[in-house]
Amino acid sequence: MLGAVILILILFGISQPVLSNLQKRHKWLKAGLLNQLFWYHMFFGLVYWTYAQFNRSDSVVYYESYKHYNNWFDAFHEGTQFVEWLNYPFANWLGFNYDMMMFLCTWLGYWGFVYFYCFFKENLRFNPKFEGWDAITLFMFLPNMHFWTASLGKGAIIFAGIGFLVYGLSWPAKRPYHIAFGAFLTYMIRPHILFATLIGMGVGFVLGREKVPVYQKYLVVLFAIGMSIYVYEDLISFLGYDPNNIVESFYEESALNRQRLQSAGSAVDMGSYSLPMKLFTFWFRPLFIDSPNAIGLVVSMENALYIYMFSKILKKDFITYIKQAPAMVKMSGVVFISISISMTFVMSNLGIIIRQKSQIMYFMLFVIVAFMDWQKTNRIKKRGEIFNRIVEEERRRLEEESLVVEK
Repeated sequence: MLGAVILILILFGISQPVLSNLQKRHKWLKAGLLNQLFWYHMFFGLVYWTYAQFNRSDSVVYYESYKHYNNWFDAFHEGTQFVEWLNYPFANWLGFNYDMMMFLCTWLGYWGFVYFYCFFKENLRFNPKFEGWDAITLFMFLPNMHFWTASLGKGAIIFAGIGFLVYGLSWPAKRPYHIAFGAFLTYMIRPHILFATLIGMGVGFVLGREKVPVYQKYLVVLFAIGMSIYVYEDLISFLGYDPNNIVESFYEESALNRQRLQSAGSAVDMGSYSLPMKLFTFWFRPLFIDSPNAIGLVVSMENALYIYMFSKILKKDFITYIKQAPAMVKMSGVVFISISISMTFVMSNLGIIIRQKSQIMYFMLFVIVAFMDWQKTNRIKKRGEIFNRIVEEERRRLEEESLVVEK
């Protein structure tokens, strides 16, 4: 464990110039807050490490995998093997032990939070509040989000990839390296999430309200379509579907996955649920009445927050807003809905649901706080209009009184 402690201190030092550079580009960024987030996330790395000592964890298998490869690039494949590919040089060449690899991946997951934080902040005008607390800061410290992104495994890697990707997509022309790195990590872990993000990006840029030249919008769409076509075949193969009969193989594979997950414990029979009920289960369960364990109770508190935040958009003016929302909001909405629907067909185990949804919940939260931001902007505009109208009426009254006095 001493090696892991030393590594954490080194990683903290490496993080400082990166955060300083981000702060130079974004004056609103609070490096102190992100340093607190670093130690908070490392704490959850320790929590997960402790959890893995007493429970079966894939992280042990990932770490030991380097012994089974003769060549580093033998493991270079999408999915589980990509984690083993990342693990290989550190474990085999640099002599990292299991503890060190755990916290190295925890550090990678940390950057997902950093770039999601930047994504939230730069796309909002105000700091939305939740019962007096800064909502974005609150979102960054949700415990379930940290627990599943703080270990050697797919969760930390894909969360970092999505964070880099959405940050890059906020300013595609200025951040091609963020897009490339984020897309690479996302694709190598879960191609379908990159696929959904590319589709969302195309929809967002075409329908977004930004005054972007038409040719730029369609260049982005063509890029998204091209990348989607490029990853399509690999995506279908990765998911185990038959390219010649996708619909039938999708239902067959979904049924098989549900059976596998039900046998793993904490099963939920979602096969007979309607789509709205499937989505509710995926987004908001477990609740306190069906929490499978202590972790489930903590997650239930988060889910209660999600339900409360989701209730914020159950208003008539949300439809008005979403029609005129900027590209990033539309992209986030498409990504969140499309991935949620696809996952509800294969998820039937609360433990797996808790883990998987952490990859996309920030998309939902972003749409909600962007809507709250728009509402506040409209309230300020209305107050300004009322004030200007009062001023104008007072000016006219004074002019009329002046004319009366002159007569």
